[in-house]
Amino acid sequence: MLTLVYTFNFVDRQVIVILQEQIRADLGLMDWQLGLLSGFVFAVFYSVLGLPIAHLSESVGRKRVVAVALASWSAMTALSGAAQNFIHLLLLRIGVGIGEAGGSPPSHSMISDIFPRRRRALALSIFSMGVYIGYLIAYGFGGLVAESLGWRMTFIVVGLPGILVAVIVALTIKEPPRGFADRVAAGLDPAAVDSADQVRPSFGETWRLLWSRKSFRHIALAASLQSLAGYGAGNFIPSFIIRAHDMTIGEVGWRLALIMGIGGVIGVVTSGWIADRLAHRGEQWYVLTPAIALIATLPLTLLTFLAVTSGEMFLFYAPYFILGAMWLGPSLAVTHSMVGLRQRAVASAALFFILNLIGLGLGPLIVGSVSDLLRPALGDADGLRYSIIGTVLVAKVWAIAHFLLASRSISADVNRT
Repeated sequence: MLTLVYTFNFVDRQVIVILQEQIRADLGLMDWQLGLLSGFVFAVFYSVLGLPIAHLSESVGRKRVVAVALASWSAMTALSGAAQNFIHLLLLRIGVGIGEAGGSPPSHSMISDIFPRRRRALALSIFSMGVYIGYLIAYGFGGLVAESLGWRMTFIVVGLPGILVAVIVALTIKEPPRGFADRVAAGLDPAAVDSADQVRPSFGETWRLLWSRKSFRHIALAASLQSLAGYGAGNFIPSFIIRAHDMTIGEVGWRLALIMGIGGVIGVVTSGWIADRLAHRGEQWYVLTPAIALIATLPLTLLTFLAVTSGEMFLFYAPYFILGAMWLGPSLAVTHSMVGLRQRAVASAALFFILNLIGLGLGPLIVGSVSDLLRPALGDADGLRYSIIGTVLVAKVWAIAHFLLASRSISADVNRT
């Protein structure tokens, strides 16, 4: 059920991306404004409010927080169909960001209470499948609806079902006891209450604990830079394909849906499985796994975005996307291993605060702004093409460096907990 909630999270977050060309034509927007809508304004409110909401969820019912958050962001998505100008859409995207801030951290916390440390990367990777199933629905289904009914009706159609799912979440999810899996793994009574586990550390304590771990600082920066590359390219790839390869929104939507939906699931689940197994040799494999995957994406970046035909582009984009999805589960799992039981929601929020503020906040905005600067000299398609290539390569190389640096201190940092 939590994976379903996360799926709705990404459907409502990403559906605007497949609608960008229709919105741009209807409201007369520039690429930098599209980057602002799909990235920066959403990311600021999502990231900043995720921290206090996560802290709140450590003391109140996590299930309630998730249900209310889902209902809120779904309503804001549906209302986006009524936007009449850029400002209306901007304010509604802020509303979506505020709602979605309450989705992931409480979910991560519950999952880490259910699964023990050596199965946590795989469990969180399975939960993260929601990202890529969300892409599949947003781009595939959203593209077909947009082609038939337009962008306004698409927002309404994808937004309203989430309100019903929020009610189901509130009525059906059973919240696990704090530290259930860790107590079972230690041979303790899972139903017993450990007074130390009932003490809720302050937000400042959790933040200071994480930031004192050198490996966390590198992981947070690596995740942020990979997110910058991912969102920068991902939030403009439908527009790029439509401009460079003369395809319709429906044609682009279902092709991207298959690659991102199926490929993303393969990448994220495989990385969790690999990292959990290799971690028996050392904790460093939680960061070496994504580092190796990202190294392999570097030549694929050039092959994808310099491809002459759409067929070649999709052929190279599939492995590019699969490998690019292999960082999330291991990064979350090892972050949770650095903190106590009542700090996991805040730990997730702290990681997501950094990676979304930098990655989602700046990625689309940088790509859109550079595209606008290059357009007079290179045109619509090539301006966007070289903006994506430059942004992605710089961000990925930088991310790889931080994952490798994290591998030096990660074992000591995890064992200090």
